[in-house]
Amino acid sequence: MEPHGLVLAAADSTVPAGWVAGYVIGIIIVLVVVALVVPILVLARQIGDEAPKINDALTEAVSNTAPLGALRTTIEHATIIIGGLQRGRARLGG
Repeated sequence: MEPHGLVLAAADSTVPAGWVAGYVIGIIIVLVVVALVVPILVLARQIGDEAPKINDALTEAVSNTAPLGALRTTIEHATIIIGGLQRGRARLGG
């Protein structure tokens, strides 16, 4: 009894070296890309975890500095008062 032709073909088939080299190079490239992308994703995650804290601090800073908007009015009133004091001093001869 003779072996079947497909069995001989399967036993005789070899993968060309070019394919093996291509697969190895492809796997190396994928591993390098993963090695470069993973730290970026880790940093992005850490930034994302800190973002709510930063936003809360900025919101608090806005509420804490809101009264500074009225500083221009305070300066204008102080300038008027100083002008009045200088006129009063001048009238009194001082």
